[in-house]
Amino acid sequence: MFNSLLLAQLDIAPSFTSFERVPVQIFSDANQASAAVARELAELIRLKQATGDLAVLGLATGSTPKKVYAELVRMHRQNGLSFSNVVTFNLDEYYWIEPDARQSYHRFMHEHLFSQVDIKPENVHIPDGTLAIENVRAYCHAYESAIAQQGGLDFQLLGIGRNGHIGFNEPGSPLQSRTRLITLDGLTRADASADFNGLVHVPRRAITMGVQTILEARRVVLLAWGEHKAAIVQRAVEGLVTESLPASYLQNHPNATFVVDEACASELTIRKAPWLVDSIQWTPKLIQKAVTHLALQVGKPILQLTNSDYNEHGLSELLAQYGKAYDINISVFNALQHTITGWPGGKPNADDTNRPERATPAQKRVLIFSPHPDDDIISMGGTFQRLVDQGHEVHVAYQTSGNIAVADDEALRFMEFAADFTDAFGTNRTEVSRLVEQANRFLTERKPTEIDTPEIRRVKGLIRRGEARNTCRYVGVPADRAHFLEMPFYETGRVEKNPIGDGDIQIIADLIQTIRPHQIYAAGDLADPHGTHKVCLDGVLAAIDRLRDEPFMADCWVWLYRGAWAEWDIYEIDMAVPMSPDQVLQKRQGIFKHQSQKDGVVFQGDDAREFWQRAEDRNHHTAKRYSQLGMAQYAAIEAFVRYQPQ
Repeated sequence: MFNSLLLAQLDIAPSFTSFERVPVQIFSDANQASAAVARELAELIRLKQATGDLAVLGLATGSTPKKVYAELVRMHRQNGLSFSNVVTFNLDEYYWIEPDARQSYHRFMHEHLFSQVDIKPENVHIPDGTLAIENVRAYCHAYESAIAQQGGLDFQLLGIGRNGHIGFNEPGSPLQSRTRLITLDGLTRADASADFNGLVHVPRRAITMGVQTILEARRVVLLAWGEHKAAIVQRAVEGLVTESLPASYLQNHPNATFVVDEACASELTIRKAPWLVDSIQWTPKLIQKAVTHLALQVGKPILQLTNSDYNEHGLSELLAQYGKAYDINISVFNALQHTITGWPGGKPNADDTNRPERATPAQKRVLIFSPHPDDDIISMGGTFQRLVDQGHEVHVAYQTSGNIAVADDEALRFMEFAADFTDAFGTNRTEVSRLVEQANRFLTERKPTEIDTPEIRRVKGLIRRGEARNTCRYVGVPADRAHFLEMPFYETGRVEKNPIGDGDIQIIADLIQTIRPHQIYAAGDLADPHGTHKVCLDGVLAAIDRLRDEPFMADCWVWLYRGAWAEWDIYEIDMAVPMSPDQVLQKRQGIFKHQSQKDGVVFQGDDAREFWQRAEDRNHHTAKRYSQLGMAQYAAIEAFVRYQPQ
């Protein structure tokens, strides 16, 4: 069974336990959560309208609140929600930045909300990122005064940074802080670097409302989506209040709520160890989760766990239900052992009763979906090679061009090679030379707000396509089994992509229909901070749903892998494919075929390791976990979860 991150259908209700120091609402996905918050905002606006008062809103920017604003716009257009009585104060703005810059929060708010509703221009307040430095202090005092003149904020909408910042109140921000100019934290700038075409272009300062300003709002709602925010949300909600984690200050607010999706809630005790919170219905997966958690917590292999271990670590109810530790241990140990296989396509002429994959058909048609041109080899390179070596018909579908992850100098290098190549073989180089000259001029002179031209994006896409072909050649996949989908949603030239559309889904569905695979592998990595993996997965699952009545789909199994950002928890794994030391090195060489992604990745994030190092460390860690639980010792393991459509 696939894990709760994608299939959980939860009641939309507050969750508040002894482990949580501030109320939390958990929704199955960001769409439902955003709609609920938008409804609360609409109710506030209408209530104020009924009494002839203004609704004073503190608003946030970034990808997190986008769907809230989209739902408010929908309610304005379809349900008559008026913003004529709304006054807004935005949390923050980069300094120094022009208001029409692509990355400015001024532009963001007008594009996503203000230009689409009937709010009065004089009621909109956004910090000015173009002030002379000597005027900033007075401006910040005036911003505070303007909020006070409106009677304070009725509602403050927040996001949270991976370092725990709210607004741009970075770690170390004091409780008493007010609107001010601050220096941005290194992690904050790293997270923004993709939007600015590199870290060097990210502003070093910003103007932000202070912590005290935020806490004086009568209602505060903090939004957080995705696994990459799970750890910091857990600390903010369940940890101590500390200035090193500004979001934790919300624990002392009388009317604050964290609104999160299932992925973001994954580190909260209520999800990570629900048996510590309340009585639960024990399913086989929950039993595996509890027992593996216990074994790792006490540092024992599963088969050495005792009744006392269960009783002393909150699992007395499970023990009482099943009688004794030995029986539970054996059951969980066997279940984990049965996930391990060296035959990811099934072992021919073997009893597959306790194997994760079917023995028949002996040679399967396999379709691997790779969101970027290197995710196949990074995330499941050992399994990829094993499937080819064991005689299966393996196809790879590269869902996006991956062009924004190619450095400018790499693109120029290839274009110059193309010009030299035409010279060397006596062909006309005029057009190529013109393109090189134009590209060189653009890349030298462009501003951080400008995106690549279509021609440059095309060149960068071709570089990555060539690297993907090289990897397929290395693994042994024929050229006609490498499929480049170039899904339209991706081609914006920016980190921010368009929503997935029907055309994207149909491209995937057509390929599945053509190949009629027995196995589909897709990226289930919801921890990808840029979101492309999630969008690509949504596309695959939507295409599968579209084809659900096709007879061949009844014999098609779907396996989800993870990328370089995170790994499946041990209890979630349905298939574990071990690798020897030689196979680990073979996978590494396959990753090295993607030369444009080595020695300084464009979107590295805050992890200094290259992707091959991340992948190896993750695979070694999974193998170590199996060993710690009492299984055989392997050099590395790639892990998969089976997705079963409902």
